[in-house]
Amino acid sequence: MIKKPLFLLALMGILISSCTVSKSARTQQNLFSGTWNLDDVYYENASGNFKSVIFNDAEDICFEDSEWFFRDNNSTGRYTIGQSSLCQGGDRFFRWSVVEPSENYQSQLQFKFIDENRKDISGGYGYRLNIVNLTEQNMTLKSNVTADGQPVTIVYKFSKK
Repeated sequence: MIKKPLFLLALMGILISSCTVSKSARTQQNLFSGTWNLDDVYYENASGNFKSVIFNDAEDICFEDSEWFFRDNNSTGRYTIGQSSLCQGGDRFFRWSVVEPSENYQSQLQFKFIDENRKDISGGYGYRLNIVNLTEQNMTLKSNVTADGQPVTIVYKFSKK
């Protein structure tokens, strides 16, 4: 009779420990928490003018001055794009986490789109951005893409509200 509760307790301990994140990932998640303004979106490693659709959502210009909110206690968030003649305004909801660095990449922010009820609407597909700089007041994220067969880096510069 006592074996079953001990087995369940051990199983719960294993499950809980497997779901924990490292101290560095937890620190980064805590720094993300709150409201950020996306001040600038620009391109590195490329010359000329670019016009791109970011996150299969809106043109790059629509993301400038968008508001991003990260809630670290349940790993949900949203970004809000202002309405304009070029941009379909409104809230976009997502589930997010920090991916720890490996030998192939630095720490990354990953997210996928969800609806207001926290249900996946992206079919499991998501996005990863390299965390280049993350402090209590500023954040720089980068994503590597290809344009005309050439590598281009999109840079996202945020400030904390």
